[in-house]
Amino acid sequence: MKPHSGSLMKRTAMCLALGLAFATGASFAKDDAANLEKLGAFKRTDTGPMKRITQEGQYADNLRKVLQQIKLPEGFKIELFAVVPDARSMAVSRNTAAVWVGTRKSTVYSVNDRDMNHVADTVEEFSPSVKFDIPAGACYSPDGFLFIAERNRVMMFPAAEYFMEGSDTVAFAIVKQGALIPPEEESYNHTARSCVIGPDNRIYITLGQPFNVQPPEKVDLYLKTGIGGIVSFNRDGGDRKVVATGIRNSSGLAFNPKDKSLWFTDNQVDGMGDETPPGELNKIAATNGALKMGSWYGAPYYGGGDVRTDEFKGKTIPKELADNYVKPQVEMVAHAADLGMMFYTGKMFPAKYQNAIFSAQHGSWNAVKPRGARVMVTYLDDKGNATKTEPFAEGWMNSDGVYLGRPVDVQQYVDGSILVSDDKAGAVYRISYQGK
Repeated sequence: MKPHSGSLMKRTAMCLALGLAFATGASFAKDDAANLEKLGAFKRTDTGPMKRITQEGQYADNLRKVLQQIKLPEGFKIELFAVVPDARSMAVSRNTAAVWVGTRKSTVYSVNDRDMNHVADTVEEFSPSVKFDIPAGACYSPDGFLFIAERNRVMMFPAAEYFMEGSDTVAFAIVKQGALIPPEEESYNHTARSCVIGPDNRIYITLGQPFNVQPPEKVDLYLKTGIGGIVSFNRDGGDRKVVATGIRNSSGLAFNPKDKSLWFTDNQVDGMGDETPPGELNKIAATNGALKMGSWYGAPYYGGGDVRTDEFKGKTIPKELADNYVKPQVEMVAHAADLGMMFYTGKMFPAKYQNAIFSAQHGSWNAVKPRGARVMVTYLDDKGNATKTEPFAEGWMNSDGVYLGRPVDVQQYVDGSILVSDDKAGAVYRISYQGK
C-alpha cells in the first residue's frame, strides 16, 4: 500500500459522502417544490398516510402521574390533553377546536378532541406531503388560515381545518425557502420561530439571532434584516417590515387585545453566571392601535435587563439605538428560558386573570442550580403595564433538580381553559378552573 493511501481513502470517502448529502438535499428541495406546486393547484401528491400517535398506554399513564405533583392555585386542575412528540408552539382553531402543534424537527401535528370531552382522540401528522424544516411556529387567523413559521420559510394553509383529514393539504409558501433570512445566516441555533396574526391582519414573526452574543460584524446586517428582532408581513408575504430589533432570541409573542400593544419574551445571554442576566418580558407600545416601529431592546450591548455583555461592555451604544431603547416590563429569573405566552380573554377563570399574561418557562440548560419548568402569570394595570409576576403552575422539576417536563407554549383553548405544551415529555396539558 502506498504511503498516505489511508488518508486518501478517507478523503475520497468524505467527498463521496458530501456529494451524496448535497444530492440528497437537492432532491429533497426539488421534491418539496413539486409537491407545493401540486398542492397549490389542488392536485394529489400520492403521499402516504398520516402518522398517528398513540394516545393511551403506559406512557400516557406515566405522564398523568407526573401531573399529580403540579401545584396550581386553588380551584384549578391540570390534565393530560394529548401525547404530542416534541410539542412546541400551538395554534388553536376557532370552529372545530383543532390544535396544531409545531416542533423543532420536521413534523407539525394536528390534535383533535372529536367528542369534546377535553381529551384528544387523535394526534396525526399534519400535511405530510410538505417537507418542513424546523416548523416550530404556528399561528391561526380568525378567518381560518394556518401559518407555520420555519427556519427560513413561512407556509400558509388556507382552510386548514377542512383539509386536515388527509395527507394532502392546500399549501403555499408566502415567504419562500431562503427568503425569511439570508441563506448564509441559516443556523441550527435559535431557529425556533414564533408567529402571531396582528389586529392589523399582518403576520408577526420572531427571528432569533444564532449566537450567544452576536459578533460586531453582524450588528448592521441584523438590524437591517430583523435577525435578532421581530418582522412582519402582509398575509401574502409582501411588504416586509422590521418591527423591532435588539432581541436576542424570542420564542413567544402576543398582542394585548385591549390596547393592541405587542408583548414578547426574550432569552438572555448565557455564561455570565447563574443569577445574571435576567430573562425578559417586553412590550412594544401602540398608539391608536398602531405599533411604535423601530424600538430597540438592548442586544447585543445588553445581555438582559441593564447588564452589559462582556463583548460590548466597552463599546458606546449608537445614538439611534440608545434613543429607541425600551427597558423590559418584567425581569424574570435568570436562565429560566421564558418562551411562549398569551393574554387570557376567556370566561372560565376568575376575574383576576382577565387580560393577564400566561407564559412558559422552559428551564435552563446550563445553570448549576436548575430553575424554570413552570407557567408564570403576569398582571397588568389600567395603563397596560406589568405590575406583578408570579408562578401559576409549577412542579415539573423534582427535588434532585431533574426536569420531569419543560413547558414551551401556553395558548387559550376554545372553552376558556389553557393548553400548555411540553417538548421534553412530548405532551400538551389542559388547565381548567373547577372552583366557583
